[in-house]
Amino acid sequence: MPSTTPVVDFWFDPACPWAWMTSRWIDEVAQHRDIEVRWHVMSLSVLNEGRADLPERYVRLMAEGWAPVRVLVAAARDHGPQVLKPLYDAIGTRRHPGGRTDGDAILAEALAEVGLPAELAAVGATTEVDDLLRASHAEAIALVGDEVGTPVVAIDGVGYFGPVVTPAPTGQAALDLFDGLVLMTRVPGFYELKRTRTSGPVFG
Repeated sequence: MPSTTPVVDFWFDPACPWAWMTSRWIDEVAQHRDIEVRWHVMSLSVLNEGRADLPERYVRLMAEGWAPVRVLVAAARDHGPQVLKPLYDAIGTRRHPGGRTDGDAILAEALAEVGLPAELAAVGATTEVDDLLRASHAEAIALVGDEVGTPVVAIDGVGYFGPVVTPAPTGQAALDLFDGLVLMTRVPGFYELKRTRTSGPVFG
């Protein structure tokens, strides 16, 4: 008999605070719903590659964004996809609620925290895993198109950009949001629901 457990595929870039908020929400859901969450890497640096209209601040952020995603991909290549979530958590906790920007130190500490070889950090400065990174990124874009960002969340193969939330819902509110998203994925032709953000990420 086929499994009725929803499969949630979650694509993230560790540089994105909004993806971090959404990942905290799906963590909350996973504590109370029988779901299978599979974690994948996408890249804002890949998404914005070659764009001439980016503000200078974002040009810098996109340049700095290559190393973390490369290290994540290399870690999954060498040690299996199960390392993605704990490594993402270790990086994201330092970067987002921790407010840190010292990228090299964050990667070194995160690798040590999850028991991965320190040598993986060196991959961040190379193109060694870029084919794997681009392939993972392309899987997300194939679901939602390239006029989006991160995160991309797919439920049983139907994907959307988002949800974008702040603060991350907890308790029944988290479950209500998930159940609503499940229902939306079952509506053929449903594409978009959006409003202007009036708050930045709240990491409380």
